[in-house]
Amino acid sequence: MNVGWDCHAHLFGPYERFPLAPDRDYTPPEALEGQYIELLAKLGLSHGVLIHPSAYDGDFSLLFEALASRPNLRGVIVANAGNPMTFSGLRDKGVRAARFSHRSGAGANFAGSASFEDLLSMAARLADAGMHAELWTDCKALPDIADQLRALPVPVVIDHMGGFDITAGIDDPGFRCLLSLIADGKAWLKLCVYRNLLTGHDFEEGAQFHRALLAANPEVLLWGSDWPHLRVVPPPDTAKLLAKFKRWTGSERLVRKILVTNPSVLYG
Repeated sequence: MNVGWDCHAHLFGPYERFPLAPDRDYTPPEALEGQYIELLAKLGLSHGVLIHPSAYDGDFSLLFEALASRPNLRGVIVANAGNPMTFSGLRDKGVRAARFSHRSGAGANFAGSASFEDLLSMAARLADAGMHAELWTDCKALPDIADQLRALPVPVVIDHMGGFDITAGIDDPGFRCLLSLIADGKAWLKLCVYRNLLTGHDFEEGAQFHRALLAANPEVLLWGSDWPHLRVVPPPDTAKLLAKFKRWTGSERLVRKILVTNPSVLYG
């Protein structure tokens, strides 16, 4: 039986039933529920976590329909000041978190996304609803908000391996800050490496960052495919990404912890 979790994926469409928001920053190809379920089977995984895309703004109909029809899926919504949410009852729908963005050098957040200020204002309500926060950030921005993250009343899951800078190395202060948050159990982290390696570097250079995070605290690590690999051309082979994760992790026990045990605790 397939066992394990992919903790980061997005669905889009079919657009005749689930049209994108008029005010959006990107228009991706369709990425359908059936295609994702087939991918999970190909990867040998049993569960997936769907991240609501900002291109849908506050329309969660696609996410809620997928969660209602697939008990092996969990969801992460986006809630911002312009789209206030009542979090009560969302856990019963399969929703486990709300996602926020705080990135360096990116200008304003995408249309339909939520800011770090939104997170600070909603954290207590998320805690009351038994949900956690997900944060898309990077190692350049992280030190300025680390103390606030430590004080939050909810768990925080950091996306995309913390957006480390491959050229700065593992001794970069921002990456050391990330390691500290992980080591202290103040943040969870998704081991989704490839977006940090899109500037022509050897993919294997990412291994040292992976292993440093693994050494810091394997109890709070997750794996995410990032399917359908938005705006990455050509898109990576998802099966090869999973194989790379397993090879870099090395230990079968740790692979199972990250693919099965940890996400079962956080999303189950």
